[in-house]
Amino acid sequence: LGVKQLKADPWSTVEERYPVNAKTMGKVVSITDYGVFAELEEGVEGLIHISEMSWSKKMRHPSKMVSVGDEVEVMVLNVDVDAKRISLGMKQLQPNPWDVVAENYPVGSIIEGKIKNITDFGIFIGIEEGIDGLIHVSDLSWTERIKHPAEKFAKGDTIQAVVLKIDRENERFSLGVKQLEPDPWQQAIEKYPVGSVVEGKITNVTDFGVFVELEEGIEGLV
Repeated sequence: LGVKQLKADPWSTVEERYPVNAKTMGKVVSITDYGVFAELEEGVEGLIHISEMSWSKKMRHPSKMVSVGDEVEVMVLNVDVDAKRISLGMKQLQPNPWDVVAENYPVGSIIEGKIKNITDFGIFIGIEEGIDGLIHVSDLSWTERIKHPAEKFAKGDTIQAVVLKIDRENERFSLGVKQLEPDPWQQAIEKYPVGSVVEGKITNVTDFGVFVELEEGIEGLV
């Protein structure tokens, strides 16, 4: 004899009640390192993988967002009746912040933000919640040879930068400081045409020649 056979299997019609892209409510019944299990109805649970909980990639553990017993709104992402698995998502109910960023910060616009982190390859600027922009060390100055950004900047400083590129697919936001000013080397082409006679200060003498500074950041080799 069997008791469960007295009731209809809730999974037999689960695809009808919870079609893909449908929005529904679920009760958090357990939390793991990789996600959250939510009960949609008695006998039917779905998994909200940690990658589907928030657009931000910085969330370290699901318990930072939900607790056991919470009622959460979710979207049905996939239903596997044979395996009795339902994949759910929470972030899909919110706009992708990278879509908003692309609209709010078009290429060429000037932004202002605080330095959140400094590495040997560049500076990270806080743009919006969960989104940082990177100023690569090569985009800090047209002329200065900066070995490490910490030589000129400190964490917490507020600086301006130009939006260079937004890579939504790879979630990369590229900024530049030197682009706030014209490229002095472009101006040098006009100021120092071939054949003109110029004066400068010797800055370095090597085996193969002499370096002469024509103006700050612009050197020529004899």
